[in-house]
Amino acid sequence: ISFKGTVKPHSGFNANNDAEVLYKAMKGLGTDEDAILQLLTARSNAQRQEIKAAYKTLHGKDLVDNLMSELGGKFESLIATLMTPPIMYEVTCLRDAIKGAGTDEKVLVEILASRSPNEVNQIKSLYKREHNDDLEEDVTGDTGGHFKRMLVVLLQASRQQGIQEDLIQSDAQALFVAGEQKYGTDEGQFITILGNRSNAHLRRVFEEYRRLSGYEIEESIQRETSGTLQEVLLAVVKCARSVPGYFADSLYGAMKGAGTDDQTLIRIMVSRSEVDMLDIRAEFRKRFATSLHKMIQGDTSGDYRKALLLLCGGDDA
Repeated sequence: ISFKGTVKPHSGFNANNDAEVLYKAMKGLGTDEDAILQLLTARSNAQRQEIKAAYKTLHGKDLVDNLMSELGGKFESLIATLMTPPIMYEVTCLRDAIKGAGTDEKVLVEILASRSPNEVNQIKSLYKREHNDDLEEDVTGDTGGHFKRMLVVLLQASRQQGIQEDLIQSDAQALFVAGEQKYGTDEGQFITILGNRSNAHLRRVFEEYRRLSGYEIEESIQRETSGTLQEVLLAVVKCARSVPGYFADSLYGAMKGAGTDDQTLIRIMVSRSEVDMLDIRAEFRKRFATSLHKMIQGDTSGDYRKALLLLCGGDDA
């Protein structure tokens, strides 16, 4: 498969040399933030873990602790995220979303709707190992109703593979009958079909649905459902259509209007930097009147902005 990330492994990598560069950047008075961000955004996550190990071996100190005591604010959060192994980071995000004050539904939706079944299984087992708790139990203890049911379906991580030709017509029909054609809504049908069919299959179902009903599936979901259930169903539909497209929309949402949702910005920019950032940039440019690069530039500042733009990796005119 062709590489779609903006951050790749550094070819002349030497963990000890990198550890020394970071040590010098923090030694003495003041901190060389620029040296830190230039180095860390130019290494893969796996390489950052090796640098962390080398740093401890050479200096008897924890690199992340040292970085955190030297840096602050949003830039510190971004660097901390860059230093965390990917699955561990997702586990931490989910744990915080559940155990924090109130439930951060947005994080539950984003991670569970966009990750592959294989990734969801890795997240579940690491969650268990780290917290000695069952992720599904924690999620169900903290959510309710149809929203909870949909998250449980996604947590089963058993989305079907491929396209089932004989089901396209009946799936579209079932969704039509469950929503637009019914007084009230049969949410269960939406949950079962959107939660279990493959993305390729769902794309065909959405075409058939439009032919059948005259509506885009998104329009029907907006009319027929509300609240967190609507959020998760729309996220699943967007991901079925295009995962990079889903993240492009989320990034735009995090920056448009007054204020910035920095948590979302950091979460997506870091977690997709080695996966599909090039595709996200292309989708962003297609959907909005600006590029991801220009929007980050206009919405952030300082070392935080510099590091984000390096993760973005370039502008799309």
